[in-house]
Amino acid sequence: MAVGTMRYWAAAKEAAGTPEEPYDAATLAEALRRARELHGGSTRFDAVVANCSFVVDGDPVGRRDHAAVVLTEGGTVEVLPPFAGG
Repeated sequence: MAVGTMRYWAAAKEAAGTPEEPYDAATLAEALRRARELHGGSTRFDAVVANCSFVVDGDPVGRRDHAAVVLTEGGTVEVLPPFAGG
């Protein structure tokens, strides 16, 4: 397990109700599952995050399997919803 920071941007920040929160997880998939649990199964949060892109420690995740994306101690996960105009 690694402890780090998950940062939410734009609609993800609004849905989470906070700009950031800690993660305690080994993979991106686990961190996202725990975030969904933390937000009580909010359909708004789930819907927004389902459409987000992720950047882990400055590296775009792209189409990689979230279960294969290993998180680092003190790392950062950026949660980026689609942005209008690009």
